Amino acid sequence: MARRNQFATFAAALVAAVLLAAVAIVAWNPYLLVRGEFARQRIAAGLSQRTLDAAGFRWVYATRDADVANAPTIVMIHGFTGSKENWYPLARELRGRYRLVIPDLPGWGESERKPGADYGFVAQAERVAAFIRAVSPDKPVVLLGHSMGGGIAALVAARHPELVARVGLFDAAGVRFRDNQFGIDVLAGRNPFAVTDEASLHAYLDVLFYDKSKAPWIPWPASVGFIHHRRAEAAFEQSVLDRIGRSDERFLPGDEAANIRQPALLLWCRQDAVIDASALELYAARMPQARKLLLDGCGHMSITEQPHNVAVAVEDLIEH
Repeated sequence: MARRNQFATFAAALVAAVLLAAVAIVAWNPYLLVRGEFARQRIAAGLSQRTLDAAGFRWVYATRDADVANAPTIVMIHGFTGSKENWYPLARELRGRYRLVIPDLPGWGESERKPGADYGFVAQAERVAAFIRAVSPDKPVVLLGHSMGGGIAALVAARHPELVARVGLFDAAGVRFRDNQFGIDVLAGRNPFAVTDEASLHAYLDVLFYDKSKAPWIPWPASVGFIHHRRAEAAFEQSVLDRIGRSDERFLPGDEAANIRQPALLLWCRQDAVIDASALELYAARMPQARKLLLDGCGHMSITEQPHNVAVAVEDLIEH
């Protein structure tokens, strides 16, 4: 009995020590809580995480094989300040039917960033083309792009048609849409997505999400970690925004969309406060073959606010 009590005391002390160490680690770097939540979401979506080298960068990506052989491969490209995790709600809707490949773009998320490299539309489009060759060397893919990723996807589809069987542009950047506060701020050299404190964090989420119930809940101390992370990213974010929002390539995706011949889907949310829904028709004028879908009751984050409706549209793009 005494030995059993000694073991129980030792076990309790060990558990307490482990918990104390975990608290100390989180206190030192609360962004680990955000990373932990991302991992939970990935597992819930049935995805695994892998790495590869392409176009001179180390890529980190989430993936899941289809349940049937020879199913189409879908590659999903995230937007500005985004990451592969933005696609997980849609991945949950599509899993099993298709092979899913969801990377962090070079410079973003967990993929490699090289100081001084160009992270604009053109440079990233060429890197995405190299990534597609690496993950699907023998078969063109269905390429989906959201926001900045939509502009990148448009360039890949236009310039590398042999790699892209079908393309979906969701709330895509790359055209001169109707003026809104976001666009005015970008043209003035400001980053409307900058996060420096609790107030700007809430403002960032408010402009992204029309349906506030779908916005991520970031409680303390995870919020502290997220804010510190975004502060550290400020200079990089501004350099990318200057490139995609103010340089001579800012409207190149829309211009080159006229060269996209593949079946295409243009999907927007009516209440998008970032890339105004007028952009849908601007892209459509250059892509007469594209199916158009304007969702109601969502903002810029269509892929997380209405993943089921987006999934139905993607299935329709692929199957018909």
